[in-house]
Amino acid sequence: MTYAPTEDAFREKLHAITPVGAAWRCLRCGDFVIGDPHRTGPAERAPIVLRGRALRDALILRLLSLERFIKGLLCLAAAYGVYHFRSHRDGVERAFNEDLPLLRPFMDKIGWRFEDSAMIHTIRTVIEAESKTLLWVAAGLGVYGTLQLVEGIGLWLLKRWGEYFAVVATSLGLPIEIYEISEKVTVTRVGALVINIAAVLYILLSKRLFGLRGGHAAYEAERHETSFLEVELAANEPTLPKGLRNPKVPVGIR
Repeated sequence: MTYAPTEDAFREKLHAITPVGAAWRCLRCGDFVIGDPHRTGPAERAPIVLRGRALRDALILRLLSLERFIKGLLCLAAAYGVYHFRSHRDGVERAFNEDLPLLRPFMDKIGWRFEDSAMIHTIRTVIEAESKTLLWVAAGLGVYGTLQLVEGIGLWLLKRWGEYFAVVATSLGLPIEIYEISEKVTVTRVGALVINIAAVLYILLSKRLFGLRGGHAAYEAERHETSFLEVELAANEPTLPKGLRNPKVPVGIR
């Protein structure tokens, strides 16, 4: 992660001349690397090294993104299943009405009431639904799954738009989750609601979204301060005399 500050005082300390060319100090590891810097600009706009608080924030956001990826893929798979079912519903309905009741004696022995099963009710509702209704269900699942994937991409890449997208999308889903809990309280539903509320509050407060804690101006000021400290820390690391430095040389130059 090499960076060439425009300020001469920092630029001189992060730059070295070697027999095989110019080298720039890596902000992450402190070693000098042969070649042009990856980026250049003011010290306050240097890339932030993921360590300490920045690393913790990135870890939390990427864990949330993984959850969004999994949910999105499941929704897309469900959308495909519902859409595919529309053209094979006769066979599924026949199996449900003729084959599934054959399991009733076994279900009675293990104490599972066939008529009271939520899964059986769900399957019967899907089978009895109109083809147009199933098409709308598949479309809704597809859109929701796509939104989850977009949210996951934004969070994984640590983009500002991804944080806004995640807060808005997750907040819109909270009323539905609350309604589901009012219908039936389960550990899974309560856990999902708690995780989503915590995620919204964490992103809102830590990233200063929608004007909270100083808003965008305070967020940019904090970021610039962190970037400046990264450059200052790298520039103040002890170095060997230029003739004795042993910079990292890219494979193509060796």
